[in-house]
Amino acid sequence: MARPEELKLCGLAAVRARFARDAASIQRLYFDYATGRKIGVMCKALAAAKKIYRCVEPAELEKIAGTVHHGGIVAVVPAPTLRAPLASEVATWAARHQPLLLLDRIGNAHNLGAIVRTAGFLGVSRLVLPEHPGAALPGDAAYRVAEGGLEAVEIFRVPDLAKFARELATAGYEVIGAATRGAASLRGFDSARRGGESQRKPIALVLGSEEHGIAEPVAKACTRLVTIPARGNVESLNVSVAAAILMWELIARAGR
Repeated sequence: MARPEELKLCGLAAVRARFARDAASIQRLYFDYATGRKIGVMCKALAAAKKIYRCVEPAELEKIAGTVHHGGIVAVVPAPTLRAPLASEVATWAARHQPLLLLDRIGNAHNLGAIVRTAGFLGVSRLVLPEHPGAALPGDAAYRVAEGGLEAVEIFRVPDLAKFARELATAGYEVIGAATRGAASLRGFDSARRGGESQRKPIALVLGSEEHGIAEPVAKACTRLVTIPARGNVESLNVSVAAAILMWELIARAGR
C-alpha cells in the first residue's frame, strides 16, 4: 500500500512513461499476469535495484490501486513536490518564447489529467497551479487520466495566481484568459496577431474553474481575454476540451 508521501501510478502508459523518465523513482511495482508479460525490462531493472515487484491477483491489485481502473499495473513512486518558479526561470522562458499554461482552481482531477495529457501532446511543457484548496493537484487520478502526460509537463504552484500573471506580463508574456462570454472572439485575436514572428509574444494561457471560470483578480491580470465562438446551442465546453482547442489555436498551430 502507498504511504501519504507516495503516489500510485496506474495504467501501462503512465508507468512506462515514468520508467522511461525516471526508473529509479519506482519504489514498488504490482501487476496482473497479462501485464506482467509486457514488462520484462521493468522487472529486471527493479530486481537489479533490489526493489519489490510482484504479480498479484486482480482483487489485490484493485486494493493496492484503490480503484478498479488500474489498467493491470500499479507503480508506487514518491509524491511530487511542487514549487513556485524563480524569476530567473520566467525570464528565460520568456526570452525563449516558451508557452505556459495556468489553471485557476480547476477542481476535478480528471480534468487536470486530461488537460496535462493534451499539453504534453502539443508541446506545452510547463503548467502553473494556485495554492488554493479548490485546485486539484497531480495525484493518483490525474496521473491515470494523463496517460503519461505528467512525465512530459513540469508542474509549478504559486501562492497568488493573479500576481504571477502580472509578473508574466511584465516579463513579456501575452497572458490570455479564456472567458465564456464578454470577451473578444478567438477568431478575431488570431487574425489580429498575424503580422510577423518578431511581433509575437510568448503566450501564457489561463483557464478557470469548471463552475465559475477565471476569478476576477486573475482575469484583470490577463493582458487579453478571448472566447471560443459557438455555432450550436450548447452553452459551454468541458474545460479540458476548451483547453485543447485554445492550446492548439494559440500555441501549437501558431508555432507551425
